[in-house]
Amino acid sequence: MRANTPTAKTNANKKVFIKTYGCQMNVYDSDRMADALAPAGFVPTRDAADADLILLNTCHIREKAAEKVYSELGRLRKLKGERAKAGKDTMIGVAGCVAQAEGEEIARRADVVDLVVGPQSYQALPEMVARAGRGERVVITEFPDEDKFDSIAMTPKKILASRGPTAFLTVQEGCDKFCTFCVVPYTRGAEVSRDVNKVLTEARTMVEAGVREITLLGQNVNAYHGEGLDGSPWSLAKLLHALAEIDGLWRLRYTTSHPRDMDDDLIAAHRDLPSVMPYLHLPVQSGSDRILQAMNRRHTGDDYRRLIDRIRAAQPDLAISGDFIVGFPGETEQDFNDTMQLIRDVEYAAAFSFKYSPRPGTPGALLDDHVPDAVMTERLHALQALITEQQRAFQESRIGRTFDVLFEKKGRNPGQLVGRSPWLQPVNVQAPERLLRTMQPVTITHTGSNSLFGDLAESDNHAALHDAQVMAQLETAS
Repeated sequence: MRANTPTAKTNANKKVFIKTYGCQMNVYDSDRMADALAPAGFVPTRDAADADLILLNTCHIREKAAEKVYSELGRLRKLKGERAKAGKDTMIGVAGCVAQAEGEEIARRADVVDLVVGPQSYQALPEMVARAGRGERVVITEFPDEDKFDSIAMTPKKILASRGPTAFLTVQEGCDKFCTFCVVPYTRGAEVSRDVNKVLTEARTMVEAGVREITLLGQNVNAYHGEGLDGSPWSLAKLLHALAEIDGLWRLRYTTSHPRDMDDDLIAAHRDLPSVMPYLHLPVQSGSDRILQAMNRRHTGDDYRRLIDRIRAAQPDLAISGDFIVGFPGETEQDFNDTMQLIRDVEYAAAFSFKYSPRPGTPGALLDDHVPDAVMTERLHALQALITEQQRAFQESRIGRTFDVLFEKKGRNPGQLVGRSPWLQPVNVQAPERLLRTMQPVTITHTGSNSLFGDLAESDNHAALHDAQVMAQLETAS
């Protein structure tokens, strides 16, 4: 029999530590898990050694994801033993996409794990914790029949207010594209979109709590088709137009997009809505038509180039970021050269790039003609060098420009604040702490390796007035 762990009814002042791996959707999901556990008496902590409940929110995209989870569980076994010697019970759970894909295997291999929960079932966490506290080992990874969004409780304003002026808001989940390298359709399920009214209600609550920038999330967010206020399916573009009308919501972003779902209305939104930031993450994965076909991407390299041209015609100041996989089975030197040429043609502001690694259960895992690891490594280094060169050029093109920066937190150096540019770059500025959560014009003076540095462009009197107006809005909202 396991050591007894307090049930949800007696969890007052218990602490939960959540370690997040992977994408922004997982960051959002970790917040949702914390929110779901709050009524059960759990408060977040940043110290695993101080936690009564430890949750690993896992990602299956990166290489050897499951092995990394087991390695982390090995470390947590020692921590759990040390706490037990001190008379403290510790519950350990695995959540996220690795849990969804390998839930029963995790429970079988790692007896230190008390509960396993897939990303469709976070609303069940309080019940799972209570059951695990009674000595059960709980595994819930099935896809529920009901719309998962129906069971998501809205984050209280006081919690939102503690998280700063930026926030994620999931509007779509799952994917129907079935790229041959990707596990998302199997771990997140089919495409589901949240109703417009619920999105708008949550967005307004966020703004009332002081959020000024919202990033809409989805595995394939530009395939959004939630039920609109008129009862018909709304596109992402129509949703953005509605969100842009919320007073106090200064900035909108969205990620991640698929090229095949980038329609004319969404492109026009980048032109017509000032609050839609000039940054777009639009993965292409490869520049080789042969590899794109093998990946089941259902577009060509030239299709992607023409799409980028249309988007930039609508918004010339747009920054493009992307994803690239090198070494997909069968990739030749010419295929790789095609990818490098596409990168030169597009000119990226940033990109994420990886060596191919097969994911169990995907069609790609069954392919032969694997590229040797040494070749993949060489290609990845070459690709990343080109991306770094382009990123540096984009950073330097901001020098001398003045634009608004939304200040999010204090910087590393005394008197320094850090915010984000319209193009998602960190911007470091010497500025008074009272300007946190405000948006101020900044003139860029120089760049760092991954960030910008600048000076406030307007007088301190103007900044103080702007700050006072924002604080008055927050006080009225609360």
